[in-house]
Amino acid sequence: MKRKWNWLIWVGFLLVLAGLFSFPFFIRFPSTRDFPWVNFLLFGFGGLLLLLGLRRAFARPEQYRGKIFGSIMGAFSLLIIAFFAYGAFYLARQLPVSAAAPRLGQKAPDFTLPDQDGKDVTLSTVLSSSESTFPGAKVTGVLLIFYRGFW
Repeated sequence: MKRKWNWLIWVGFLLVLAGLFSFPFFIRFPSTRDFPWVNFLLFGFGGLLLLLGLRRAFARPEQYRGKIFGSIMGAFSLLIIAFFAYGAFYLARQLPVSAAAPRLGQKAPDFTLPDQDGKDVTLSTVLSSSESTFPGAKVTGVLLIFYRGFW
């Protein structure tokens, strides 16, 4: 009697891989950026299918394939899930706190930075500039973008 393919193992492993490689896609959305719940949902369904497939392979080895290869894929899936959880829960929390960063609406301290021509420009100079500095433009404010990160 020819044994059947144990599709539960394969689909479960593919869902675990989808949970890992879909993270760069789901990080774009605010609802999944802070906590990757969709990725963990994919990991959960994939792990459940892997467990059901392994149970089927060990309970009826004469009917279904996958005892050895299913065990290897199950162990590899556990490593993938553990690696992802380590990054999401431990490494992401090791970033330094940005307590000194300005908040929305707060006045920025005066600073000097080079412009596109290499000349130094000071924030107070830009805010109190005349027509001669920026011809044809009345400066009423400055947009500052702060990139929070750890370099």
